[in-house]
Amino acid sequence: QVQLVESGGGSVQPGGSLRLSCATSGIAFSVYDMGWYRQAPGKQRELVGTITSGGTTNYADSVKGRFSISRDNARMTVILQMNSLKPEDTAVYYCNAKFTRLYHDYWGQGTQVTVSS
Repeated sequence: QVQLVESGGGSVQPGGSLRLSCATSGIAFSVYDMGWYRQAPGKQRELVGTITSGGTTNYADSVKGRFSISRDNARMTVILQMNSLKPEDTAVYYCNAKFTRLYHDYWGQGTQVTVSS
């Protein structure tokens, strides 16, 4: 059974930091491309950033220079480090695992991030 479990969300003031984790099980983690997405109220889900199985990262323009993604293949975990948070970063953040070759596309249940003074 595939599971992606996000943790680390919460409330923070503007300018603060949060570190989200996504723990996975049931997949051959090291071969999966991992991603973080977010969905704000009334808006479509959008890409935050991705990290390939080889460790290459890509970020949305809105978070470049503030957010970073890393992966720990031994722990089957992907991390989203968020710094200099802004109110517009408020959203539910979702973890995604993708293995295109086999059309595998898995999602976590999301964790709420609220940035407010």
